[in-house]
Amino acid sequence: MDIQKVSIIGISIRTTNENGQSSQDIPLLWNKFMSEDVANQIPNKTGNAIYCVYTDYEKDHTKPYTTLLGCAVESLDDIPDGMMGKTIEAAPYEKFTVKGRLSDGILYNEWLKIWNSGLDRIFTSDFEIYEEKAQNPENAEVDIFIAIRS
Repeated sequence: MDIQKVSIIGISIRTTNENGQSSQDIPLLWNKFMSEDVANQIPNKTGNAIYCVYTDYEKDHTKPYTTLLGCAVESLDDIPDGMMGKTIEAAPYEKFTVKGRLSDGILYNEWLKIWNSGLDRIFTSDFEIYEEKAQNPENAEVDIFIAIRS
């Protein structure tokens, strides 16, 4: 499926999947995002969905990359201090949908499948969208979009 271009502003961290580092870093980023009410500090938002973007890959999912947690915005003209902006270009994506209890590690388990799937990934920007369906942690629904070769 083709995704339209979207710009995201939020907070970010450089991490890696090596030695389980991302499983420590990304929850800390989420904690900061929620506890500091970052979503309400993002200017020119186009909606309330939260985007978790994986980008600036050094090579592939085995090497360092940047995780950006934020919201879609009209433009990257006004990026607050301490935040970063990123445009996800229009491109073909493979969509995966996970459903269930977030505490059961449903997202991580889906990523394990994706990493081992043999998908022809291009490692530009991959992302998860947390919309209203993701608000109930006991019965969440989250979409994952993986950039693929057309």
